[in-house]
Amino acid sequence: MKKLYFGTNLKMYKNIRDTVDYLQKLVENTRDISREEIELFVIPSFTSLQSAAEQVDRRYVKLGAQNMCWEEQGQFTGEISPLMLQELGLDLVMIGHSERRHVFGETDIEENKKVLCALEHGFTTLLCVGETGEEKDYGISNEVLRTQLIVGFHGITPEQAKKLWVAYEPVWAIGVNGKPASVEYAEEKHQVIKACLRELFGAEIADEIPVLYGGSVSPGNACSLITQPSIDGLFTGRSAWQADPFNQLIRDAMAAAGRG
Repeated sequence: MKKLYFGTNLKMYKNIRDTVDYLQKLVENTRDISREEIELFVIPSFTSLQSAAEQVDRRYVKLGAQNMCWEEQGQFTGEISPLMLQELGLDLVMIGHSERRHVFGETDIEENKKVLCALEHGFTTLLCVGETGEEKDYGISNEVLRTQLIVGFHGITPEQAKKLWVAYEPVWAIGVNGKPASVEYAEEKHQVIKACLRELFGAEIADEIPVLYGGSVSPGNACSLITQPSIDGLFTGRSAWQADPFNQLIRDAMAAAGRG
């Protein structure tokens, strides 16, 4: 039976104290859930990472960075080096979040450079992919997803691919005004992603790469999403930003999936 993945990206919310309090409460709430059953991860702001890494029991929650430069050092004002993240002992790095792509203008080629760098420095690497509403309306969602994956994972060896995660986040489904994808649509796109991963890495390795759904995940749709055969986990937004509701969402989703 496959492990279920539950995670959240705190974006530019929560100060250091709030982040540590949230993580400690989340760990306490979920401590009784076997980590053989679930993988729990949180991606806080950069300023909170050191305190979180020092004060949170990492046996129960993985910590990740929201972004990373593709160079170890140099004239890259405002960027964060993989060596800096290694120094904190982080578990994973998120690459290509829709806000990085569409607000800050990052390209598929830049995401590829970051993915390669993250893997070379030993991080689990979470690549976010997703189509805009306009691309969806033009009927090219599958092509967009395939392009983001093929370029984003260019040059990755099958051995390196064992440290890859993918999050499917349709851009039109994210944020305050986002409209969640239907369960059927999400499952269909996850099938497209998994088929592309098999083309890239072969079925044996590709089928071990978790593909998570993110995009207005809520208590109202989490259970129906997690029970889809191609959805391996939930990358939850504001519904996960308080420990008690996130704990309940996790438990409800596990129950729906026949766990616990």
